Amino acid sequence: LYEKLHKIQLCFALANNSCARNVRSGLSVGAMYIVMIGAIVMTMLGNLAVILSIAYFKQLHSPTNFLILSMAITDFLLSCVVMPFSMIRSIESCWYFGDLFCKVHSCCDIMLCTTSIFHLCFISVDRYYAVCDPLCYVTKITIPVIGVFLLISWSVPILFAFGLVFSELNIIGAEDFVAATDCTGLCVLIFNKLWGVLASFIAFFLPGTVMVGIYAHIFTVARKHASTIKGSKATKTLSIVMGVFVLCWLPFFILTVIDPFISYFNSTFNPIIYGMFYPWFRKALRMIVSGMIFCPDSSTLSYFLCILRQ
Repeated sequence: LYEKLHKIQLCFALANNSCARNVRSGLSVGAMYIVMIGAIVMTMLGNLAVILSIAYFKQLHSPTNFLILSMAITDFLLSCVVMPFSMIRSIESCWYFGDLFCKVHSCCDIMLCTTSIFHLCFISVDRYYAVCDPLCYVTKITIPVIGVFLLISWSVPILFAFGLVFSELNIIGAEDFVAATDCTGLCVLIFNKLWGVLASFIAFFLPGTVMVGIYAHIFTVARKHASTIKGSKATKTLSIVMGVFVLCWLPFFILTVIDPFISYFNSTFNPIIYGMFYPWFRKALRMIVSGMIFCPDSSTLSYFLCILRQ
């Protein structure tokens, strides 16, 4: 009876080489699902609100906001495509969705997270010109330039993620370890020493270093030109975004044993920060929630009339 009660539970009871399944109490599992589902819903709704606000209101169609719109789309896709499956894997310690989707999921995970980080990096470049070279900002940060930023932000992570995972360059030299740990119901991304360093450098340390350097320079300039209140406020907002980004990602890249699910909370915090510090987002969100966007021509003139009535 003792042996039966303490028998190891398997992900797939009928499989010959099934992975072991974590045994947790029902209360623990329920609490974990509630927290993670809450984070997923917040990520979806928060980023969807940013997407609707910028896409609908023509007054918000600016180079900076197009970058923010693209990043919100990235984080929204992350909440739909990656986070739900990672939640189940984290709680159940089993992968129930097949080997092919495991690779696709891993690719989407790397790609979308890296894309989000690249967006933050290019937003910091935008803020640099807005604060440090405001007279030339309109001529340097144009829609075509933003298009190049977006092309890089999406194409490089896609090529990097799908190329790395499907070529299996990341496991060269680690085949023995992969074979020893392989079992049915396992979906983990294993990096050899070379790609463990390269992946972290490309996805985090390179753009992170650029962001820190740019914001450090912006703060230096802002102190000397305290009259640029508007630019300084926007810089402060995006600096908080960067601070949250570093807080969420640094443990993942330095201590790889930490559960990677923590990294996704950066996508949850981004729209919350916009809502706290951007007046245009608060006004746009208020119109979306109240249904005022269904007023005739609410995206143009009546946008301001509706705001004035409040």
